[in-house]
Amino acid sequence: MMPSPATMPYGRRAVRLHQQRMTQILLIDDDQDLSVLLGEYLTRDGFHVTTAADGGSGVTEALSGHHALVILDVMLPRLNGLEVLRRIRQESNLPVLMLTARGDDADCVAGLELGADDYVTKPCPPRTLVARVRAVLRRVQPPVVERTPERLSCGELELWPEQRRVQWEGEPLRLTSTEFSLLELLMRQAGRAVTKAELSDHALGRPLARHDRSIDVHVSALRRKLGTLPDGRSRIQTVQRIGYLLVRE
Repeated sequence: MMPSPATMPYGRRAVRLHQQRMTQILLIDDDQDLSVLLGEYLTRDGFHVTTAADGGSGVTEALSGHHALVILDVMLPRLNGLEVLRRIRQESNLPVLMLTARGDDADCVAGLELGADDYVTKPCPPRTLVARVRAVLRRVQPPVVERTPERLSCGELELWPEQRRVQWEGEPLRLTSTEFSLLELLMRQAGRAVTKAELSDHALGRPLARHDRSIDVHVSALRRKLGTLPDGRSRIQTVQRIGYLLVRE
C-alpha cells in the first residue's frame, strides 16, 4: 500500500522534498481552451502545471509520484473522471479536486464518496479554483517542526496533526486529507457537538454553503473507516440541526 499525504511521516529531508513538490499540479481535462486558461492562472500563482487530456494518461500521471494535487474533470471521454478517481484511490491518497457541471449534485456527491477532497462547479472563476487548490494544499503540507509532535487520542484512536498521521488500534488508518482534517477537529472537541460550519471552515477552508452536502459525505466515509462502538453505535454521532460529535471513549 502506498503511503499517503494524510498518513505518511516526514523527516527533515522528506519535508524539504515534499515542499518542493507542493507546487506540482496535474490538470486532467479534455477541454484544451479551459486547460490553457486554468494553467495560465495556476502558473501565475507559482504552480507548475502538467496536463492530461484523457482519463487513461491522467491515471498514469497521477500515480507517478510527481504531483502534489490533481484537478480532475468529471466529463472525460472514454474513461470518465469518476472512474479515474476510483483508480487513483486504489493506490494513492493524492489530493483530488473535482471539476463538476454546475447543478449536477449527483456528480459532486459521487466524487466525494469516492474520495475526492473537494469540488468546484464549472464554469468557475479561475481565482476561485486557485483558492480551493491552496486550501487543500495547506491541509496536507506538514510544517517543519523541531519540538515533540502533538498527539491527540480518543480511546484506541491516535492522531498526530503535524505529521498528518493517524492510527487506529496501533495500525495506520488511511484517510484523505479532508477526512483527516475533519477527524482532527472532532478529536479536539471529543464529546462535544461540532457544527457543520466549523467543520467546513477547518476541513474545506471555506464557509458552509447552503445545500452543500460535502461535510455529510466526508463524515459518512469517516464513519465507515472507524467502524462502530461495542454497543453498535457509530463513533461519530449526528447532533440534529447542529452537526456531529465524536463519542469520547
